[in-house]
Amino acid sequence: MTRASSCVDRADSPESSRGGAPSMEQDASLRPERILDLSERLSSVAGAKIGEIARVNRAAKMLAINALIVAARAGEAGKGFAIVAEEFKKISTEIDVVAGALESQVRADLDELSAIGGAILGHMRGQRLADLALNAIEIVDRNLYERTCDVRWWATDSAVVACLGDADGGARGYASERLGVILDAYTVYLDLWICDARGRVVANGRPDRYAGVVGQSVADARWFQDGLRTQTGDDFVACDIETNRLLGGAPVATYATAIREGGQAKGRVLGVLGVHFDWRPQAQAVVDGVRLTSEERERSRVMLLDQKGRVLAASDHRGVLSEIFPLDTSAGPMGSYADGDVTVGYALTPGYETYGGLGWYGCLVQRREVQALAVSAA
Repeated sequence: MTRASSCVDRADSPESSRGGAPSMEQDASLRPERILDLSERLSSVAGAKIGEIARVNRAAKMLAINALIVAARAGEAGKGFAIVAEEFKKISTEIDVVAGALESQVRADLDELSAIGGAILGHMRGQRLADLALNAIEIVDRNLYERTCDVRWWATDSAVVACLGDADGGARGYASERLGVILDAYTVYLDLWICDARGRVVANGRPDRYAGVVGQSVADARWFQDGLRTQTGDDFVACDIETNRLLGGAPVATYATAIREGGQAKGRVLGVLGVHFDWRPQAQAVVDGVRLTSEERERSRVMLLDQKGRVLAASDHRGVLSEIFPLDTSAGPMGSYADGDVTVGYALTPGYETYGGLGWYGCLVQRREVQALAVSAA
């Protein structure tokens, strides 16, 4: 039996490849923030140099005026010198005009460059965050698709099917042992439950850990009701994350399908198999595994959200299953937007194979760099 992959095992994105040219995160000279840094530096240098020209020209004007005064005192002997001083004064005036025009034009161009650089930077940052959000939700989709395969496969296991036709309990004990073997290999599950058609749990894979499960009724649980109504063995039920009292209050993603007579795809429904995916550690591995630099990670929050914006997982561990994040999805299924000093990038679940997803989102919220804010303020 092959050991099931965990969410973190599936983090196989192009960004994780080694070698090749340095990425923006690895080489500071390639970071988009350099656009604004360079425009600010150019603006500062240009302003300083134009100021120096004006200062030197003022000194030259004073020399020209002093020369005219001296020439006037010299009388006839100073007339030639006075002509030179007057011309020099005119040139200084022209330099003032040119310097003023230069400052005006350069300042306008630099302001435009800064605006364009800021727009490009915002777009690039937002696009990158959206790409990272998509990668995160795709990892979740691929992993949860495997769960849908598991539940449909295990529901056809002969021990699982025989368990529901057992009157003396021997087959149920064997089915429980069989589920335990599966759980030893597939470590991403908390427990597997076999339920009869009335919704009573008749066997579970970890009776030592969850001793009170067998005999409990799950008839009111949506996963059981929907699983009982699946049309064929190819169908499955995928539920949103919820805490399960019988599993110690742990958050689980439950997948279910009908157990059918003879394990046949269209056999008579005997009961339901429910598999409870251990959500917290797997989801945390996904949000913690998003490729951010250490500096970015300090000012970023990575989240998985359900279709209503409920936080399913967060890199800062805050608000899980209680906070509703006000995600603006007006840009479409994937996009980004600025909200004050933060940029938000998001991506809707694309689904994977036969798993269409539940309308969940990957989402990254990132504050602006402190250094960038300081440069802008200056």
